[in-house]
Amino acid sequence: MSFTTGGLLLLESRAVAMLHVPGEAWAATLERARKEGATTLPKVASNKRVLNEIVLRLSALSAEELAFLADEADHDETQALLWVAICRTYRFIEEFVREVVIDRYLSYRLELPVESFDVFFHHKAEWNDKLAHLSPGTQKKLGQVMFRILREAGIISRDRHIQTAILSNRLQIMIENAQPAAFDYFPGLRRGGV
Repeated sequence: MSFTTGGLLLLESRAVAMLHVPGEAWAATLERARKEGATTLPKVASNKRVLNEIVLRLSALSAEELAFLADEADHDETQALLWVAICRTYRFIEEFVREVVIDRYLSYRLELPVESFDVFFHHKAEWNDKLAHLSPGTQKKLGQVMFRILREAGIISRDRHIQTAILSNRLQIMIENAQPAAFDYFPGLRRGGV
């Protein structure tokens, strides 16, 4: 549940990706990002926590995806790659997307009400003691950050309507090569549709 540290963190993630040297340990990238001030957060503890989450997310990308993110991706492609990294990193978000967002999209129920998160959370809490013992305040924060990430990634609009994904052919091929199941993170995207 550490995704509550921040939203998509687009600018900061891109900055860290640009600092990463192919083949180096992520710990070295993390240290360089701290020294070079890859985030603009005023507090040291917040800065450290955000950079740790960014490195965790970026380490979920393939070498090809990471290089593309650092060197060539435009804004939309950056959003998409960071969305893939988030879904690969946080099982809770991946399951929400597959079980709720994509299901609603496929059944033409394109509005994503806040209550859909609450229903999903309670269903998962029935099977997971850690979730079951989270406070209502923590549950609310998880939902708020989840919707923020969905908006910032372009998966939903500001008025919480699910949007059809449009990815460049090059990015689709890259995702297909790295993990074909990642197509399931994007409403309307089909495998082999490149």
